[in-house]
Amino acid sequence: MSHFFLEVCGKSACLPNVSNLFMTYIYQFCSELVCNFDEPELIDDIAVDPKRNADPCTSQGCMWPKSSDGKVHVPYVIANHFSSRELQVIQRGLVSFSSVACIHFRRRSNERDYISIESCNGCYSFVGRRGYAQTVSLDRNGCIYHHTVQHELLHALGFNHEQTRSDRDNHILVVWENIIDNMKHNFNKIATLNQETPYDYNSVMQYHKTAFSKNGLPTMVPIPNSNVAFGQATQMSQNDITRLNRLYKCCEHLTTNYTIYSFQQYYNLCYISGQDLQVAKQNK
Repeated sequence: MSHFFLEVCGKSACLPNVSNLFMTYIYQFCSELVCNFDEPELIDDIAVDPKRNADPCTSQGCMWPKSSDGKVHVPYVIANHFSSRELQVIQRGLVSFSSVACIHFRRRSNERDYISIESCNGCYSFVGRRGYAQTVSLDRNGCIYHHTVQHELLHALGFNHEQTRSDRDNHILVVWENIIDNMKHNFNKIATLNQETPYDYNSVMQYHKTAFSKNGLPTMVPIPNSNVAFGQATQMSQNDITRLNRLYKCCEHLTTNYTIYSFQQYYNLCYISGQDLQVAKQNK
């Protein structure tokens, strides 16, 4: 009797007399339902591991490490259940980071820590580097958009939602009575990584004005001007990019790779006010 050792959706088994047809069914099953096993707890689109502290990413330990070449290489794998069009959208989102920062998403070889892009139940990600495989869910039904891909990847890099900033009450009024009762926790303020940048209505991390509304009325109103548009970003804003560069200190190794910026733009992008411009010039 012949036996086959098979890893089925992450579960190992020794199976006798496995036919090719059965093997085909198994792989189809895994590719379509890969996310039905051990999905994490969710707070909005943020995945939370109940075994770990759910505090926001505020320490070096939750950041992806920088290599000696000055770049932050983030390994990833993509599940095989996406169409070619969907893959194009996802790849465009991944590549978009390397043109504006030192973040380079690259295919995983044998790295221990990596992100696994899958179509699970909704759009979500852990905040910051979790260790080992961590899911970034891009549900084929509603999540395959450029801004959504960037949004979830920014979570994976350590960033939270704009409306949870500790200074948000100076910029938006949360209308608690319009929020679905069991969704109010999504508007709690936390210690976000603002990197000395202003509140940004155009951030790709800012939710729209009726997010989690129970009656169709606004759950957030900008102040002092209630007519300001927000939550409509189609891609990362300049502030999103600045925060990313400052958090990961991308300008410690200034190169000519980011050809869309002049040196002064480099400085404004990467250095927090008050730092010596000469340091930046020496690192150029």
